[in-house]
Amino acid sequence: MNIQHSTRNNQYPMNRLNKFLGNLDIGYSLLVIGCSFFFLLTSCENDLEEIKSVATPDELKYETMTNVELLYSDSAIIRVKVMGDKMFRYLDINTPRQEFPEGIKVDFFDPSGRTQSELTAKYALRFEKKNEITVRDSVVWESKKNEKLETEELIWDEKINKVYTKKFVKITRPGEIVYGYGFEANQDFTRWEINAITGRIKVDGLADELEE
Repeated sequence: MNIQHSTRNNQYPMNRLNKFLGNLDIGYSLLVIGCSFFFLLTSCENDLEEIKSVATPDELKYETMTNVELLYSDSAIIRVKVMGDKMFRYLDINTPRQEFPEGIKVDFFDPSGRTQSELTAKYALRFEKKNEITVRDSVVWESKKNEKLETEELIWDEKINKVYTKKFVKITRPGEIVYGYGFEANQDFTRWEINAITGRIKVDGLADELEE
């Protein structure tokens, strides 16, 4: 699945809003029951009602937030924490989404609240209706089992708690490094598989297997 990165300034003009307000930072809180999540935001400078008083709905195309923290909970237990220095929340009715242009960090927890794995990337895009996040550029996923995944794109399906990619991947784990194309795992990285292994290198240097 490929998701194209859109140009914010062309697709979402904010000329009139910028004329009155300059730079905008909005803090808000959202809770969804079920496999829920909510935003904890800081660095709030303007009230949403003040913005509405000087901008029409057509002009208010996206919100800018800083120091963002999203918490996903299941039965009141926090299972995932998503953090980003900056987030754009696009208000498109048909395709509402959040963009993390300056990177993202995700912590996955077990039922006891202990961190199971961590994910970092330089860019992320979340589609609200799909409940799906795509992370790109220098993607690294590390588990507490000393396993590390490196790739250029990874997709997290929040509905089924699955993470996958069709791109080239490198997995480093105790004793070996594995290369291949296509990867699938559960979201805490406790079970995973590579679809097409192209190489396997023993870390001690005694063996080097290549598979076609």
